[in-house]
Amino acid sequence: MSGPIGGPIVVNANPYGEALAGGLRSLLGESEAVVVCDGPAGVPPDAQVLVTLLGVPAAIRALLVPSIQWVHVLGAGVEGFPFDSLGARPLTCSRGAAAAGIAEWVLAVMLAWEKSLPESWIQAPPARWNTASLGTMAGRTVGLVGIGAIGSEVARRCLAFDATVVAVRRTTAVSAVPGVEIVSDLHQLLARSDHVVLAAPATALTHRLMDAAAFAALKPGAHLVNVARGSLVDQEALRGALDDGRVARASLDTVDPEPLPAGHWLYTHAAVRLSPHISWSSPHTMPNTLALFVENVRRFRTGGVSALSDLVNPDARY
Repeated sequence: MSGPIGGPIVVNANPYGEALAGGLRSLLGESEAVVVCDGPAGVPPDAQVLVTLLGVPAAIRALLVPSIQWVHVLGAGVEGFPFDSLGARPLTCSRGAAAAGIAEWVLAVMLAWEKSLPESWIQAPPARWNTASLGTMAGRTVGLVGIGAIGSEVARRCLAFDATVVAVRRTTAVSAVPGVEIVSDLHQLLARSDHVVLAAPATALTHRLMDAAAFAALKPGAHLVNVARGSLVDQEALRGALDDGRVARASLDTVDPEPLPAGHWLYTHAAVRLSPHISWSSPHTMPNTLALFVENVRRFRTGGVSALSDLVNPDARY
């Protein structure tokens, strides 16, 4: 680690704090002090950096002592962060650390839908052998709602399967992935897509983006995949679209609220495949997360807050 030694790094990530702190210490070396704190009483008076899970906003506010110059969230989403307590301090996130793993999960559920898995496995002699009506990714249209780090990784994999990829985003900027068509209207994308992948941040603009009007615009028989946040979907509107067949399947890794209460209809609907927000899970996610943060520590120690990358826009909230 080069550059001057600054104040300690405070880790607020209960119950993972010690494990994360140990990983950071091994990467940063003895030149950096890493302290695990769950409350303000344990924050060193000269602490400069706060690393935190989203957790409870009040708990994060309590840790934002005056000496803290920079805050980092261990995750890509920052909805629920107490921005009102941030002041002029920069906020960064672990944008892209889990993108490849999430993209693989998206491809897995799309292929499972096309190839009727696990429904097509047999445990007894079928009525007929060599007979099926399976789908394919080749020639399908995949619509991406959001084409940041996750959307881009999904796009690369879909293009490799000879699918057509269209995307809608907040800006009209071209895609970083060649071969992706950017469209300006969500309903236009929905009408064209066989698979719709929600990969946009949770903001005021995306809240209940998939409402009754959006589902009415959807191509009949489409497959909805949500790896963003449950707040992007009006779940009662989704229920109606599932019941009338407009959505043939919904593969949901995230719902609203989380955890979903016992007895909720999403657990048992025949057309829903539900997982407990695990698409991020990969052997590479935590090493990537730590590596991104350590690189930003290097930037901070040598160039100050102006040198940080992966900054969150406090107005856009992502």
